Amino acid sequence: MDCGSCAGTIRTALERLPGVQDIAVSVTNETLSLKLAPGGTSSDAITAQIAKLGYKPELQQGTVTAIARAAEVPKRWWQTNKARVAITAGALLGVAFIAGELVPAASFWFFVAATLLAIAPITRRAIAAARAGAPFTIEMLMTIAATGALFIGAIEEAAVVVFLFAVGEVLEGIAANKARSGIRALAALVPKTAWLDEGGTVREVQAEALRIGQTVLVRPGDRVPADGTVIDGHSGVDESPITGESVPKAKEPGAPIFAGSINQEAALRVRVEKAAEDNTIARIVTLVEEAQDAKAPTERFIDRFSRVYMPAIVGLSVLVAVLPPLVAGGDWSIWIYRGLTLLLIGCPCALVISVPAAIASSLSTAARHGILVKGGAIIEELGRIRAVAFDKTGTLTWGRPVVTDIVPLEGDAHALLALAAAIERESSHPLARAIAERADDDHAPKLAASAVRAVAGKGMEGAVAGARIFIGAPRFAAERGALEEAVSRQISTLEEQGKTVVVVQKEAQAVGLIALRDEPRADARAAVAELRSLGITPIMLTGDNRRTGAAIARDLGIDVQAEMMPEAKVEAVRKLAAQGPVAMVGDGINDAPALAAAHVGIAMGSGTDVALEAADAALLKSRVADVGKLVRLSRGTMANIRQNIAIALGLKLVFLVTTVTGTTGLWLAILADTGATVLVTLNALRLLGFFRDGDRATGGTAERGREAIASA
Repeated sequence: MDCGSCAGTIRTALERLPGVQDIAVSVTNETLSLKLAPGGTSSDAITAQIAKLGYKPELQQGTVTAIARAAEVPKRWWQTNKARVAITAGALLGVAFIAGELVPAASFWFFVAATLLAIAPITRRAIAAARAGAPFTIEMLMTIAATGALFIGAIEEAAVVVFLFAVGEVLEGIAANKARSGIRALAALVPKTAWLDEGGTVREVQAEALRIGQTVLVRPGDRVPADGTVIDGHSGVDESPITGESVPKAKEPGAPIFAGSINQEAALRVRVEKAAEDNTIARIVTLVEEAQDAKAPTERFIDRFSRVYMPAIVGLSVLVAVLPPLVAGGDWSIWIYRGLTLLLIGCPCALVISVPAAIASSLSTAARHGILVKGGAIIEELGRIRAVAFDKTGTLTWGRPVVTDIVPLEGDAHALLALAAAIERESSHPLARAIAERADDDHAPKLAASAVRAVAGKGMEGAVAGARIFIGAPRFAAERGALEEAVSRQISTLEEQGKTVVVVQKEAQAVGLIALRDEPRADARAAVAELRSLGITPIMLTGDNRRTGAAIARDLGIDVQAEMMPEAKVEAVRKLAAQGPVAMVGDGINDAPALAAAHVGIAMGSGTDVALEAADAALLKSRVADVGKLVRLSRGTMANIRQNIAIALGLKLVFLVTTVTGTTGLWLAILADTGATVLVTLNALRLLGFFRDGDRATGGTAERGREAIASA
């Protein structure tokens, strides 16, 4: 299943069967679940009905976990039947055009072959959908248009139209599999094996087999295999894949720990608190799947419009073909020809191209400016958003700590930085790297250190010039030597600003403080202000602590909700969505469920692969300001589409009337329809200059529009 219409067709087909209830079709999982009343339809009959629609149903036995389901690898796109049809039809089309130059008589049959090959599976699906109660689908539209074109000899047009439709279906399938690959990458965060500790005997087991109450050994560098509680050991654990916390968290006995997080410094023993199907990553996978399925995809415009337009055109064509001969004794050949002509004219060529032409120009413009958008439906949705939720770490901020304050308690700042860097250069901890980088940037003297070692979960210690040095968090420094009240006040002041403070001790005496913080991106404040000017409400959702979140929010002028797990972010996005369309901007694995739950998910280009796959758009240059540009482009595109629709429908209405009355013939009508196609295409090309100086949501000034058309 590649799109929402697939699910709709299946649902419609099964609703008619006796005893079938509570049908749930998931496009993301490619699964169907339902309830059968006693004495109703058998499962074999349901399987047969789905098979008639062109699918290959497989009855699943037992429970399939979210992670196991996500691990299933689909076929490559070129291995699918749709791809084979599109490739073969394209080859025949190419041969036909070449034959037209060399052997004109032979080209006709190649066009016929290309048309029949590409239209056959489309026609089968159209008939199956009609039997299921949905007769006027886009497949039916294509079937009738291609058949009508064949009858009146417009064979080239028929071949090209059905070929492009086949290619579109292939691209749709590729996009669906891309979304699923993001979920597979997310599921891969949980290790497949774990080290089970049974009374001191350690053996390797499958992570899926772990049971609540068992103890696992997590070595330095290992990913945690299950949600649990630390029962032995001290270590720093990188929880950024789960919470987005920018600094590794110290873990000690009694601390909770999440599956998928990374142990960094020392061995931990963890008691398993949740089964594999309920761990943090499994819940995130499920949240992404549910959010993607709950988000109603924007149907292709022509499919919506055909519900009214196509029945009218088909009915009118039939009346034109048979009514005059039957009622007024008209010439059957003339009126059948007019009926088929009306059907061809009625095929919304200019209307069909009006939307994708504008979308293609819009997507191209966005791509040239470092913004990737996954399809026209996203462009359409972006213009309607009323709120934008931002992750903090790596989105509004750089995602890495930097030194903000150096507070010497004796000596000068240069000497303090050199002393701290001598120890921290031996560590790979993000805070240690930030201190070492600041020392290098400030050209601080490089001091020699000896006996340097990590104190698991607490800090670093070593010796410089014979003196014992310790660098760590204030509470661990206080265990080695009491901190004066004035020093404690300085620490509190810095922490209230959202900064992480480390104490530098020399022979158990504090000699200085170093504060670090993940700083906002240079354009973040301006980006927030621009969104407000567009009538959009910005809000920050972060897994970081409240104090840090509040400090960053004050700097940026944005509301904040802090200490949020992935589930809480999803709930916050859903609450915003209840008030109007909402976009979510994030970069981490922990943001994936919220990105999927929002009407539009936007990932930073510097983010994780999972975030990029779960999102609907990506800011490749990681500029927060591009969110506002994307909204303006969307609004301009939708205005352009409305203009195109007015042009296409207006001209079509005129020539539908003149064709029926016989005022204009087939060729003039087709020429006019082609002219409408050219007009809407040129209008769409105006969007290529959207981001020129002075452009706004209208799509640019009239003068720039004329320049774009002239250059095109």
